[in-house]
Amino acid sequence: MQHPHDVAFFSPYPFSVGQKITLTHGPRKGDWEVIGVTDKKVRLRCPFSLREVEWDRFCYLVEEKRGVLWPGEE
Repeated sequence: MQHPHDVAFFSPYPFSVGQKITLTHGPRKGDWEVIGVTDKKVRLRCPFSLREVEWDRFCYLVEEKRGVLWPGEE
């Protein structure tokens, strides 16, 4: 007999060019603008240093907010 379990489901985030994102934890923490997307990679630009990076697609949506000041001011 099978018993029910608590299960967490995750889906890759569907990035789109021009999107503003804020990563809240980890080595990539900070504000970024999405400047390129492929099936396997996402290219981001820092709005402060204008540094551009390309990483494997890695994010999962936790929460979306509207009307937020970006880049963040702490």
